[in-house]
Amino acid sequence: MPLLPDAYSAVMADLLYTHSGEMLGIYDLALGWFTHVNPAGVRLLAYPSKEAFLADPNHSLRVPPWTPAQWQHLCDLTRREGHHELKADVRRHVGEPFRAYVKLTYCELAGKPLLLVNITEHNRLQQAERALAHSVRRFEAVFANATLGIVVCDEPGRMVSVNAQAGQLFGYAPAELLGQPIELLVPDAAGRQHVQQRAAYNADPQVRSMGHSDRPLAGQRRDGTVFPVEASLSYFYLDEELYGVAYILDLSAKQAAEQELLAQHERVARLNAELEQRVVDRTNALLLTLEQLEKRGDELALALQAEQQLGELKSRFVSMASHEFRTPLTAMLSSADLIEEFPGAHQQPQRLKHVNHIRTSVQHLNTILEEFLSVGRIEEGKIEARPANLNLDDLVRDTVADVQSLLKTGQTIDWQVECPVPVRLDASLLRKILMNLLSNALKYSGEHSVITVRAGCVPEELTITVQDQGIGISPEDQNHLFEQFFRAPSVITEPGTGLGLYIIAKYLELMGGTIDLQSAPGAGTTVTIALPLTTPD
Repeated sequence: MPLLPDAYSAVMADLLYTHSGEMLGIYDLALGWFTHVNPAGVRLLAYPSKEAFLADPNHSLRVPPWTPAQWQHLCDLTRREGHHELKADVRRHVGEPFRAYVKLTYCELAGKPLLLVNITEHNRLQQAERALAHSVRRFEAVFANATLGIVVCDEPGRMVSVNAQAGQLFGYAPAELLGQPIELLVPDAAGRQHVQQRAAYNADPQVRSMGHSDRPLAGQRRDGTVFPVEASLSYFYLDEELYGVAYILDLSAKQAAEQELLAQHERVARLNAELEQRVVDRTNALLLTLEQLEKRGDELALALQAEQQLGELKSRFVSMASHEFRTPLTAMLSSADLIEEFPGAHQQPQRLKHVNHIRTSVQHLNTILEEFLSVGRIEEGKIEARPANLNLDDLVRDTVADVQSLLKTGQTIDWQVECPVPVRLDASLLRKILMNLLSNALKYSGEHSVITVRAGCVPEELTITVQDQGIGISPEDQNHLFEQFFRAPSVITEPGTGLGLYIIAKYLELMGGTIDLQSAPGAGTTVTIALPLTTPD
């Protein structure tokens, strides 16, 4: 007959038959045997079926069986305490008995006294103990090898655990700090009333951070030197005793990086000022020319047209610079702020993510500045082609490898070089040309697209073709592609300076080469460069 009301049958079936890998059974004290058992129990006790177990006339679990008096005493003890646990040799229906851990829980349903019986093989407990030991060792490994300094203090402020990184930060062996007051690591602790501050924290412990880039805390090394730190405080209770945990990060490198970033900002500001001054100088020169040519109608018209073009160039530059400089600088500032939000050791992946954002933004700024400097050197005639023997296959392979970080999801580069002999060209200029073409192709192509690169040699000429499946360029915009700072309206939302193709054209001019561009909106773009070859040395 069923033991529980129908309303509870589904819940009990889910508990006893689905979610437990150990034996669970309901023992009716009045009946003197089980009325329910889960499949794990049937398997553990080696019965052919649940029915065979429930119908077994041998109403004993232990080997040797409990005497009636022993079993009655065990049931009475469980009834009084509500729960009882013991180790026993449990019999199997078929096979040898096994050592088990038996848990008995007393309950009543519909007025019937019952025992909930849980039996676990002893070796499973040993496995659990080993798993616990492994977990402890993993924790110890994380604690010992953490890249943050970790210091654990008891309520009076004595250090009870110090990891290797914390010892290295402060110049001590970790064992030397055990039992020492935390004030040993805090400069001028007395003057800052550190003891009173710790007492206030103990009275109301909270997880919080202390110190940041603008107002860092100070730590004191063994040699007396003071250095900036950022600390995150946490706490836990063990046997009702409060322990504080400090996660400590040395801000020295971070401050140095911020100073370097500030220097980069100043460098960009100087470059902006220099470029603006150049524009002003040229404008003044044009104004002087206009004054001299006031009475020359045709020449005045030409001068006005030149001034108009220069103003447009200035507007393009100001628009490009305000966007291209602001975007990476904003990303770096946001990432730096977000890093402060992840002080815990377990939040290292989030910190690395934002550090990578800063690194990418700095690289973007460097690229912009390099393009500006390249234009300046070109205009000043400081760049010359220096041909030398090179392996074209290696150059293309290395360049393709360098742009792998720019690939969008699913993008691939299909490249092939048919030039079996060394060629004599300026490897640096050729690499910059190919790098720029590949960057444009990846930038203006969608995800899961293929960029095709083909290079071939004939006795007196090298041709390299880069074909993409991108958004394409309208015929009107193609007429301006090789002008400084020109950016087509269709790509104005993408990062760029509008100098890439201008620089490529100038490099090809230095090397005696040509460039051909074929494109249409929505049909992708194919760029072909041709360079004259000379006999390698």
